Amino acid sequence: MEYILLEKRGHVGIMTLNRPQAYNALNTAVLAEIEQAAELAQSDPEIRVLLVTGAGKAFVAGADISEMMNLDQAQAAAFAEAGHRAFRKLDDMEIPVIAAINGFALGGGLELALCCDIRLASENAKLGQPEVTLGITPGFGGTQRLPRAVGASNAMMLILKGAPVTAAEALRIGLVSEVHPADKLMENALALAEAIAANAPVAVRNSKIAISTGVDRFLTNDLNYETRLFGACFGTADQKMAMQAFVEKKPKSEFKGE
Repeated sequence: MEYILLEKRGHVGIMTLNRPQAYNALNTAVLAEIEQAAELAQSDPEIRVLLVTGAGKAFVAGADISEMMNLDQAQAAAFAEAGHRAFRKLDDMEIPVIAAINGFALGGGLELALCCDIRLASENAKLGQPEVTLGITPGFGGTQRLPRAVGASNAMMLILKGAPVTAAEALRIGLVSEVHPADKLMENALALAEAIAANAPVAVRNSKIAISTGVDRFLTNDLNYETRLFGACFGTADQKMAMQAFVEKKPKSEFKGE
């Protein structure tokens, strides 16, 4: 794999998104490799817990705007579906999945973290769903998983305002479970993963399945609805303007609702 590193430390698998020059931004190739890495980890009987993190200064800074900006509505819906397929591979894993959020987790990056069962953050992490500032909705599950994680009101605040929050605020609203100094994040995340992996594997797996089944029993239909709304945004002038401005590093014009 070109963009994903998958290694083992005892019974803990470590999946590292390794596109640091682009802050681990999610393009079609990265999404395909996430799906592949999740399948490999799930099929390895030695891996009892999977730890997900990012190389460099970011967990994942978001979806790759340069790939998205010129998509039409059908292409955008297909891109969202690719994200859903990859993320469901993580979400549906029978072993626990822990996110070690070591920096920016924005847009698709936060949506990736939301597929993990437990989220730990470094003190300097920034988390958010900024899609509305680019003329689109969250498209990789954010409109569905975020309210399930933090409640509808907090999800509305994050998605509709579009501004990131600090790790401390993420902890306050229950978006992450713990916050650690940046230089201790991986050490502490590994310690948690090892503690879980030391417990009875069948009991751990069945506990996760029981919790996830209750929380996510309507998720598939909800994600399909999100895909349609995400794709529709790519038929608007606002989306074209905002993404063009982002890529060209120019100020945005006023949104027109068109």
